This record gives sequence, structure tokens and C-alpha cells, in this order.
Amino acid sequence: MQPETLEIFRPWEPGLLSMVIYVCLVTGLLTVMLAMAWWLGEKRHARDKDMAYECGLKPSGKASFRFPASFYLVAVFFLIFDIEGAFIFQWAIGAKPLGVSGWVQISFFVFVLLMSLFYVWAKGGLTWGERHPRSNVESRE
Repeated sequence: MQPETLEIFRPWEPGLLSMVIYVCLVTGLLTVMLAMAWWLGEKRHARDKDMAYECGLKPSGKASFRFPASFYLVAVFFLIFDIEGAFIFQWAIGAKPLGVSGWVQISFFVFVLLMSLFYVWAKGGLTWGERHPRSNVESRE
């Protein structure tokens, strides 16, 4: 073989060999751990053991039900405004070096977020129970 083809297999150079060894070690470790869990794990099944356990009460009724869309809307609004807070905290840390330019930019950012909050509020996205009267969607309850 030519020496050029063996360069990637030299252990002192970052190359393919170290990655292949790492992948093989991780795959081997995972295989051993899964095999040990299967071998040492308990294999007895019973009706009571396979039943869901919730606060010591036996389950009754359907286990799954639909959540109203309001729950998901509130979650999305929370994520949006939580991320807003992260950006504002970052700006607050670097407020002095950013100067007036940074203040104008964060003011515009907060203005756009406030306008989006007022828009969501006007469309009834924050209303629980009956839908907002200006909304085109009728209540299905």
C-alpha cells in the first residue's frame, strides 16, 4: 500500500480512525447495556401489573381525551414571550456598549411584540370559555 492512503488511520492525527473507534465503542456499550437490561429485567406480566397506576386509584373511563385548543394557544404564547424575555435580558447585559443604536433596536423589538400581543388579544386568543365576539370561529360547545 502507498503511504498516502494510510494517513487517515494514524492515531495521532484527527481523522477517520478516531471517529470509527468512538462509534464502535458507543455502539458496543449501548448493546451491552440493552442486553443486560433485557437479561436482568423482570419478565412476569399480570393484569394488575400492566395496568396504569395513578395515585393509587384504579383507572376508569378513557385514558386519553382531547384538550381544548386554548391550552395549546397559551403554551405557544408563553414560548413566544419567554423567548422575548431571553432577548431582552441579553440586551440588558450589553446595553452600555450598544448605546443609542441598541436602545432603538430593542425599542422596535418590544414595540412589535406589544403589537402582536394586542393583535392576539383583539382576536380573542387569550379568552377562555366562549369565543371572542369579533372572532369568525363559532363556539362548538
